[in-house]
Amino acid sequence: MFKLISIDPGKCKCGLVLVDINTKKIEKAIVLNTEFLPNYVKTLHSFENISKVVIGNGTTSKENIDKLKFIKKDLIIFEEKNTTFRAKKRFFELFPIRGLKFFLPKEFFLMNKNLDAISALIILEDYCNDKFTLSSDVDLKTWLK
Repeated sequence: MFKLISIDPGKCKCGLVLVDINTKKIEKAIVLNTEFLPNYVKTLHSFENISKVVIGNGTTSKENIDKLKFIKKDLIIFEEKNTTFRAKKRFFELFPIRGLKFFLPKEFFLMNKNLDAISALIILEDYCNDKFTLSSDVDLKTWLK
């Protein structure tokens, strides 16, 4: 089982997803404080069979790439233009509104703090030219100070 990590880098927070490339399932989707990113990726790298790490080339990507030098050949820099904008649409594809909630404005359900993880997913989907789905036991977390 090969797994990929995708990162949407940011100045204060980063979105990160871990996917299984064979099953096309999202196993982890988190938003974490940027200062915790290198240690979290290092921990994932030691416990999971990570084949590549894809990181967006946007906000503060250079600083985050420098902190992830330990990955060496497995680090891929990829275009992330408009991913935050596209994440709003993808959010409702992953978490569709059902029942009477359908009649309320969509913005009411949008959790902006979680959009960074979905932006990381979009970066990965663009890189792989494929869509991923949530696994039944996906770990969705937001870690912010």
